[in-house]
Amino acid sequence: MSEGKLRGEPHLSDSLIPRLQQTLTTCSQLIEAGDFSNSDGLVTGLADFLTPISVSVVEEASDLDVERTSFEILTEIHCFISSPSRNQEVIDALSFELPKVVCKFACASNRCSEIAEHVVGHLVSMCSPREMLSILCEALSSPSEMFRVPCYFSPLIGGLAKVIILIKRRQFEQVKAAVPVILGVLKSMSLETDEEGKDTEDLFHKAIALADSIQAVCKKLEQKDKKKLCALLGMYVLQVMALVSIAMGHIISSLLPIMIQLSHFLPICGLSYEGLITGLDVDKFTTICGDEGDNSIACFSHVKHGGSLAVIWGYKSNETSVAADADFEAVKNELQKNQSKRWQAIGMLKHVFSSVDLSWELKAHALDFLLCIMDGCVHQEIQNDTMGHSTYMPTLYISLQAIEMVIIYAPNAVLRKKSFDALMKVLADVPSSLRFDILTALIQNSESSSMIAILLDCIRREMHDEYSRSISVTSGVSKSEVLSALNLYRFVVIRESTGKTNCTGVLSKDMLQKAYNEWLLPLRTLVTGVMAENQQDHDQLASDTMCALNPIELVLYRCIELVEDNLKHA
Repeated sequence: MSEGKLRGEPHLSDSLIPRLQQTLTTCSQLIEAGDFSNSDGLVTGLADFLTPISVSVVEEASDLDVERTSFEILTEIHCFISSPSRNQEVIDALSFELPKVVCKFACASNRCSEIAEHVVGHLVSMCSPREMLSILCEALSSPSEMFRVPCYFSPLIGGLAKVIILIKRRQFEQVKAAVPVILGVLKSMSLETDEEGKDTEDLFHKAIALADSIQAVCKKLEQKDKKKLCALLGMYVLQVMALVSIAMGHIISSLLPIMIQLSHFLPICGLSYEGLITGLDVDKFTTICGDEGDNSIACFSHVKHGGSLAVIWGYKSNETSVAADADFEAVKNELQKNQSKRWQAIGMLKHVFSSVDLSWELKAHALDFLLCIMDGCVHQEIQNDTMGHSTYMPTLYISLQAIEMVIIYAPNAVLRKKSFDALMKVLADVPSSLRFDILTALIQNSESSSMIAILLDCIRREMHDEYSRSISVTSGVSKSEVLSALNLYRFVVIRESTGKTNCTGVLSKDMLQKAYNEWLLPLRTLVTGVMAENQQDHDQLASDTMCALNPIELVLYRCIELVEDNLKHA
C-alpha cells in the first residue's frame, strides 16, 4: 500500500461514486420525463465516463485501490437497476450500454465478476429477450483488445444462457445466430490465451451452461424444429470439446471433468461413438444445420477434431463413456472387423495428429486409441477393387502424412516410437495392390530425408519378406509386391539421378553395389530360371506363371540397367 493511503488519503472511489450516482439519477429523471434525446446522450456519456476507469483495471491489476473502486462501481450500478421503484424504460435504456461496461470491471477480481454477472442477469430478466440476445452478442463481438480476456466474456455468455431459455419464437434461428459469436469468442480465447487457469476454465463452464439452456429449449419444440436444434446443439458441443482441448490440453486433470460434462450431451443429440469416429454423424448434422452456402457453418471448423476427441476420451476414461451412454468395447470390435469403418476412423484421427494447437499429451492418447483398434484388426486383400476401397486411399494418404508429422516433431522418443508403430500398422492395413501408390506419394512429397529413409526401409523389409516367401513357393513365382518394390526402387533412382541430390543415399557406390549384388542379380537368376522351366510346359498354370513374371522381368531389367549406368559414374 502506498504511503499516501497509509496517511488516510481518500480512495479513488470517494470522488467517483458520487459522480456515478448523480449521472444515473439524472439519466433516470430525463427518461421518466420523456426527454429521450438527452437521456440517450447521457447513457452514452455514462459509458464514456467509466471507460478510462475500467482501463486501469487491466493496467493496474494488482492495485487494491483499483479493485475496491471497481467493486463499489459495480455495486452501485447493481443497486440502482435492482431498485423495485426503477422505471422499466430506464432499465431498457441502460441495457444497451451496461453489459459492456460492467464486464470490463468484472476483470478486477472474482467478487467483481460475480456482481457483473448479477447485473447482466437482472437486465436479462427485465428486458426483451430478443433485444438482450442482440445486445449481449454485440458486447461479445466488440471489446477493445485489452479486454479480450476470459473474465470479460464469462458474464456475457452466462447471460446468453439465461436469455435463450426466455425466447418464445423462432428459437432455432435465434440460437443459430448467436452460436457463431459465442464459438468465435471461445476459439480466440483457446488460441490466444497465454495462461491456462481458472478464468479459462470458468469460461468453458459458462459454455456448458449455455448448452444446458439449448437442451432445455429443445424439449419444448415440435419434432421438426427439435431435430434441427438438437443437431445444432450437437455441433456446438463437438466444437466446444475441441476448443477446450486446445485451451486446456496440458492440464489433463482439469480437462477430463469438462469432457465428462460435455459427453452427457452426446446421446441427447443422437450422437454415437461409432457415428462420431467414422465421421458419419458429423456429416449428417452439418447437413441438417446448414443450408447450401450457409456461412454460419464456418464456425464449426473443429467439429471433426471434437468428434475424434470425444471417442478418444471414451477409450481413456470409463466415466466419460458412461456419460456418453456408449459401449466402447462394441465400437472397438466393430472397427477391428470392418475395414471400411476402420479407414474412416483413421481419416477422422488425422485431424488430431495434424493439429498444431492440440497438446502432445492428447496426440499420445490418440495414438493409443489408433493402436488399440489396429491390434487384432482383420486385414482384407481386395481383388479388382470390387469393394470400392480405392476411394479411401486419398484419406489414408493424408492420415499417414499426419502421423509422419508426429514422428518428425514429437518431443520424446517414446512418442516417436509409438507413432512409428501406428504408421506401420496403418500401412499394413492397406492392400498390397494399393500400398505401392501410397508409399510412392509419401516419398515423393516428403521434405524430410529421415522420413524418406524410414519409408525406404519399409520397402526394404517388405522386399526381404516377399523374397523369402517367393523362394519358398514351389513354382518360385513372386507375388505382386515384388513388382511394387522394383517400381519404387526404379522411381527413387530416377528421381535422385534427375535431381542430382542423392538425399536418400541410394546413388552411393556401396548402396548401388549392394542392391545390384544382393537383390537384383539373384532375383534375375530366379526369374529367368522359372521362365525357362515354364516355357517347356503348355498347361494353364505355366501360362499364368509366364504372364505374372513378364512385367516383373521388364522392370527388373530396367532397374539393372539404371544401376549399371550409375555405377559407371559413381
